Amino acid sequence: MNQHHRIDYFELPASDLEATKRFYAGAFDWKFTDYGPMYAGFTYPGADREAGGMSTDRDHTTAPLAILYSADLEQSEETVRAAGGTITKPIFSFPGGRRFQFIDPSGNQLAVWSDK
Repeated sequence: MNQHHRIDYFELPASDLEATKRFYAGAFDWKFTDYGPMYAGFTYPGADREAGGMSTDRDHTTAPLAILYSADLEQSEETVRAAGGTITKPIFSFPGGRRFQFIDPSGNQLAVWSDK
């Protein structure tokens, strides 16, 4: 169950998606779902749902990206701005929901998503 403002998913950058998938499959027995040539979601043993994804998208972050869940995406975007965060990607749609990305005062990039 998704919980409001909890870390719900994370994404890893992958310069070579196939090699990265082979590594995590071999090292940790992760399983993958391909969502096109530039993105794959993953699950790990015992997980009841997808835990994260990997992207070769050069417009994507170059560091792991923590993604929080929101029950009210517009309100979360407002509170991030009010708290001093910088929105780097305003709310946009993707298969499975919508999300936005932001940078905190220390320069860390995170995202917030919702299926609502």
